[in-house]
Amino acid sequence: MAASEDLDLALELAGLADEITLARFRAEDLVVATKPDLTPVTEADENVEHLIRDRLAALRPQDGVVGEEFGDSGASARRWIIDPIDGTKNYVRGIPVWATLLALEVEGRIEAGVVSAPALYRRWWARRGEGAFTYDGRATRRLQASRVTSLGDSQLCFGGLEDWAEIGRLDDLLELGRGCWRTRGFGDILNYMLVAEGAVEIGMDPEAKLWDLAAPMIIVEEAGGRFTDLGGTPRADGGDGIATNGLVHDAALAIIGR
Repeated sequence: MAASEDLDLALELAGLADEITLARFRAEDLVVATKPDLTPVTEADENVEHLIRDRLAALRPQDGVVGEEFGDSGASARRWIIDPIDGTKNYVRGIPVWATLLALEVEGRIEAGVVSAPALYRRWWARRGEGAFTYDGRATRRLQASRVTSLGDSQLCFGGLEDWAEIGRLDDLLELGRGCWRTRGFGDILNYMLVAEGAVEIGMDPEAKLWDLAAPMIIVEEAGGRFTDLGGTPRADGGDGIATNGLVHDAALAIIGR
């Protein structure tokens, strides 16, 4: 299967997902349930994942699939990774910072990824070795991480303070923030996409799953940045994540790393 065909399929699936998520965003009758881990799930989350799984079953029947809502299915060297709505809490509250994330992993390496945030009129995508790109409703442009070389000139984005407190790293977060030029808690997928765009130098999550990080990882890397877990290992399944422009990665890990 040509890599370009895989990316084209991922973009097509993202477009279908956008139709579902936008139609139910801020709907007064949106159905919301609580999962066993006490996080919310909406009808839109489930409908998007069902749609993507059905399309993949028809078009890529030999490929495996893992998704946030319906788990792992199919053993294959090729695996699609789905987060139907990254930022469900934002979605439920009517905050437009959420996205559908879709990535393709081949023999353990992420080869393509798409992040589609239709309420922001934005989409980002990448294919291994071919660069990363974004569309903002007006034009497509190539992404490039910033060239800032010091923490003192860097902007830091991070998840909720309570999440860092839960893992006992709030003091480290505050230390890193004090060493940076500016801090902002945009949260969720926007942290990583701003790193890829060169607007932010550091984006971090103290707790995240494979489907939260797989697509952002390849987009950041193809934009010239660096993506690892907080232990410094380049992986999307390490339980946490940090993305940087690459030039300040080691300095940030020296403070926040585990």
